[in-house]
Order: sequence, then C-alpha cells, then structure tokens
Amino acid sequence: MSATCKTCFFIGHRDAPDTIYPALLAEVERHITELGVGEFIVGHYGRFDSLAARAVKESKAWHPEVELTLLLPYHPAKKPVQKPEGFDSLFYPPGMEKVPYRAAIVAANRYVVDHVDYLIAYAWQPGSNAKDLVEYAERYNKRGKIVITKIDRFRLNEYN
Repeated sequence: MSATCKTCFFIGHRDAPDTIYPALLAEVERHITELGVGEFIVGHYGRFDSLAARAVKESKAWHPEVELTLLLPYHPAKKPVQKPEGFDSLFYPPGMEKVPYRAAIVAANRYVVDHVDYLIAYAWQPGSNAKDLVEYAERYNKRGKIVITKIDRFRLNEYN
C-alpha cells in the first residue's frame, strides 16, 4: 500500500452479477478524476473482486499512473500467488502470520479498511462477511477515517 497517494479498497459479494460492472467502472473513474485516488486494492476470491480488478485495469488505459494492488490474505510462502496480468503489486498485511487460516480473509480485509481512504462496496446480503465489513467500515467512518461508496443493486440503471 502506498503511503503517498489516496487509496481505495473494494468489498463485495463473491456472486456479484456482471450487471454491476458499469457502476464499478463509473465509480473507479470518479475516484480517480474527482477524489484523487492513485491506488486501488482488490482481493481475488469472487466475482466482485474480478469485476473490480477489470474496472481498474480498464481505467488504467486512460490513467496509466494508477496502481492496482492484489491483497493476499495468506502468506505467499504458504500459498504462492503469481502477480496477475495488469496488477502492479501484491500486498500481504503485516502481522497476518498470527491469524488463524480460517480468519485470514476477514482479518486482511479489516486491515486494509483501517488503512485506506476510500471503500467501494457492493454488499447487501445479511450475515455476509462483505456486509459485516461494510458495517465495520461505517463504524470506522464515524471517526472520519474512510469514505464509503455503496453500489446499490436497485439503482444500477443510473450507470448504464
């Protein structure tokens, strides 16, 4: 994660539909051009993550200075990951070695939420880890630490 530019993280449901892509792309563009985001961090364990990465990669065609970072919840020595095409870097949060394997994704996501400026979310399913993380970020936001943009599944036509 870069300490010199504004950063944005994505969180959403692993079964997110392709129909949210225009909304994601529009928000990535807005975050770059209006909010000054220079680095986007995304996971790689579901459809939302792949759609978010695709949106950033597409935006990088017009904004080559933007960086795309892949979040690694598992130590790269234990679960090796090659840097995917279009990504600029990999990030493994410090201290994750002490986190139990089954809690690694949640812990890595929380770490990133605690250290970024913006969050783009598509999380509405009750009881999901994605929704829980957005609620965590909202509590954190009360201290003015993070700006959250929610992609509303009922208002997607605004982006088409």
